[in-house]
Amino acid sequence: MKKLLKFLLSFGPGIFAIGYTIGTGSVTSMIVAGNNFGMGLLWVLFLSCLFSGVLIYVSGTYYLSTGETALLAVRKHLPLGKVIALFIIVTVGIGQWNSLVGILGITSNVIFEILVINFPDLADQKYWVVLGLAILIIGIFYFLLTRGNYSLFEKVLALFVSLMGLSFVFTLIFVFPQPSEVIMGLVPEIPEVDGAGILIAAFVGTTMAAATFLSRPLFIQGKGWTKSDFKVQRNDSIIAAILIFTISGAIMAVASGSLYGKGTEITHVLDMSGALEPSVGRVAVSIFFAGTLSAGLSSIFPCLMIVPLMLGDFSSGKLDVKSRRFKLITGIASVLALSVPVFGFNPIQGQIFTQVFNVFALPLVVLSFLVLWNRKNTGLPAKRLPANVVMIAAFVFSLIISWNGLSDIFNW
Repeated sequence: MKKLLKFLLSFGPGIFAIGYTIGTGSVTSMIVAGNNFGMGLLWVLFLSCLFSGVLIYVSGTYYLSTGETALLAVRKHLPLGKVIALFIIVTVGIGQWNSLVGILGITSNVIFEILVINFPDLADQKYWVVLGLAILIIGIFYFLLTRGNYSLFEKVLALFVSLMGLSFVFTLIFVFPQPSEVIMGLVPEIPEVDGAGILIAAFVGTTMAAATFLSRPLFIQGKGWTKSDFKVQRNDSIIAAILIFTISGAIMAVASGSLYGKGTEITHVLDMSGALEPSVGRVAVSIFFAGTLSAGLSSIFPCLMIVPLMLGDFSSGKLDVKSRRFKLITGIASVLALSVPVFGFNPIQGQIFTQVFNVFALPLVVLSFLVLWNRKNTGLPAKRLPANVVMIAAFVFSLIISWNGLSDIFNW
């Protein structure tokens, strides 16, 4: 474990990319996709991870080349840059706070289900126990945010990401889909069933999280990387994208191998446990739940931080984790995160919808990076064509997915 943590900390900011990307929203979307469509949406995951990796690379390289963070650069160099930057802050902020609400709801419910296994009498007090757990979790994270620094955040995330990755990959050992299903899953095809468009949008919303690209320069700043770290930054981007694909693909494969074709409906956290247990056993289900819990906890830090980070980026281009504004806004986010436990909403359904919301700011963010990447006399790498090709494809892809998701929403 020490060697694994040392490895994860060696590339640093990629930890935050994984934290933003793989949370309970991603776990939920992958499970529902594997349950409903087998490995049929693996191609969406692959493209999302490819595009995400390139955008992570472009965002970091732009900062190391110019010294400008993302939203500061948008405000300074794009036509109507101030309006665009503010629009991005609002849309990404709402999307991430919505995700935070679902994350806390699922995380507290997962802990509750684990407690009920050992203390059955708690089942009658579900509302109050779940609410108490949610308050405790968000309280601890808010305390750490207001007392910590970048180094602490990175170490906490490294721990959760390690547990998450090991849990999901270990569970995959117990059940694996047919290799032919995996290969066919890489062939682009949208299932002709109701809700497929929304689920694909949720996929992209969680895997190509705009917050990941926007915040990366700030985390590179916190890490202390300079122009001499171009190669390290590139490798960090590649490793982050590979880990996101591997972990997310493992979750989808577990659901596909154990649930697909059985007509199981996943509407509550407990459904995931009951549906998996006959195929993989109680021990594997417990490990899978540990991975889900780690995924939720690893996403709380980044989601709480994103709005004050974007505001600091917009105003000064600095990583802001000590100001009153940071403490006030993260405090507001912490209170809003309690919505699901307080009002008793279904966290599974809410989490999928919040991930759909994340995708609608994505085309504008991708387009902004495409314009910035092609600025002249900036010290950026001379060979920018490959990244340009991928970003153009990512922009078209994000437009199609956004339209697809909107169409399904209006048809509901």
